[in-house]
This record gives sequence, C-alpha cells and structure tokens, in this order.
Amino acid sequence: QVQLVESGGGLVQPGGSLRLSCAASGRISSINVMGWYRQAPGKERELVASIPSAGTTNYADSAKGRFTISRDNAKNTVYLQMNSLKPEDTAVYYCYADRIAYYTGSHFAIGYDYWGQGTHVTVSS
Repeated sequence: QVQLVESGGGLVQPGGSLRLSCAASGRISSINVMGWYRQAPGKERELVASIPSAGTTNYADSAKGRFTISRDNAKNTVYLQMNSLKPEDTAVYYCYADRIAYYTGSHFAIGYDYWGQGTHVTVSS
C-alpha cells in the first residue's frame, strides 16, 4: 500500500549534475527517515545520504560537498541533487524510507524498510 518511485537518472558527462527524486505513494501520515543508497557493478549497496523528519542530514564521505539531500514532507518526496559528478558515481541509485505511518482504509499501520526500484546513473564522456 506504500510504494517508492524514483526518477531523474540518466547519462551525464563528468562534472555534470543530476537531480534524483523519489515520491512515496499511498495514504501516508508520516515518514521517519528517507535516503538514497547506491550500488555499483560488482560492489555492495552503500549509503549515499539520509535525512530524518527532524534533525541533521547524513552523507557518505564520497558525497560530502557534492551532493545535497532534501525532502518535501507535504509531497512525501526526497531529492538528491548531485553536482560535480565523477565516473565513480556510476551506479544504480535506490530510494529508501523507514517507519512510514499510513492509513490502510480501515486503520492506521506502520511499515518499515521500503525501497524503490532503482534508477541508473551513468557518468561518462
């Protein structure tokens, strides 16, 4: 009853920028943490950035100074602005959300550990 749908991936040249979006659909009351992970070919999935409903954002060292995570709680959407992209940023980027309170139609429920389907980001000249 809750889904995460990403958009904004694609092919970009080194030094370029992309903005990823992830919208959570459903009759959502609140979302605790939202974030982005990525998985490069042959590597494990890793955290890129996360943002709680209140509090400070968290970035991987590789993202600090280049990426900015933000969210629009009214739209249940999280964004990842990626600047100064490098070939090593090439990966599938996954949206993540944890502890979502939502209405099922008959009662409220809380779900944990939601993932989007992934969006490809390729940085290449």
